[in-house]
Amino acid sequence: MKFAVCNEMFGKRDIEWVFQFAGETGFSGVEIAPFTLAESVNEISAERRAAIRAAAKKAGVEIVGLHWLLVSPKGLYMNCLDDEVRNRTLDYFRDLIEFCADLGGSIMVVGSPKQRNVPDGMPQDRIWKVTKQFFMDCLPVAKRRAVTVSIEPLAQEETNFINTAAEAMEMVDEIDSPYFKLHLDVKAMNDEARPVESIIESARGYLAHFHANDVNRKGPGFGDTDFVPIFHALKQIGYDGYVSIEAFDFDPDPLVMARDGLAYLKRCYAAATI
Repeated sequence: MKFAVCNEMFGKRDIEWVFQFAGETGFSGVEIAPFTLAESVNEISAERRAAIRAAAKKAGVEIVGLHWLLVSPKGLYMNCLDDEVRNRTLDYFRDLIEFCADLGGSIMVVGSPKQRNVPDGMPQDRIWKVTKQFFMDCLPVAKRRAVTVSIEPLAQEETNFINTAAEAMEMVDEIDSPYFKLHLDVKAMNDEARPVESIIESARGYLAHFHANDVNRKGPGFGDTDFVPIFHALKQIGYDGYVSIEAFDFDPDPLVMARDGLAYLKRCYAAATI
């Protein structure tokens, strides 16, 4: 397993600064939220994309991929029943795949809770079909650019659509593509009735990416979540991808949280035997 950090933790700092900090701290990768770079990735030129990729290489880190995909531009909605809105979102999602690959990334995490939430009264079965078709329409571009789209189950307080790993894996099974997989997040998994370790064990063969955080929305090691059994479960299923620190509450300081969080994850990883 390799360790990465999500760039939005560092606020308005330039992405080049984030790469340098990550490399010096001991991270192998950086995961990028597109809205931190521009309102739309279509505003980012080919030259700037190449410069971002080169800056990561110079700092000795890999650009893992993208997350927080549909925060901007405004008005995006992946499973909206309005064809114009959904098709506009589909066009932008394809642009995101191209952008991810241009940076050298290979993973896209589909969280975007507000952009997939099902309005009251809408039939869940119809929304399921629309969402499934949305992803299937993205996959030719994903295949061409070797980018894996990873669906993230989220807590019920964030969205009412795909709240469990089992639901996400059902979508993965139905789409049946090597470019559509599962993403798991520790905070989100704690919303389920099952233990986190049990959820991870059920995800053998499905899991493409993993976010590390605490239930309290801080980084790993800044709350009560024990990551030793989590790493034990990840090792048990043979997961060898990235574990990215994604925090939402940066108190006392994002730099401290990133440094100490990485050190904590490495200790837990070493302690997790199989």
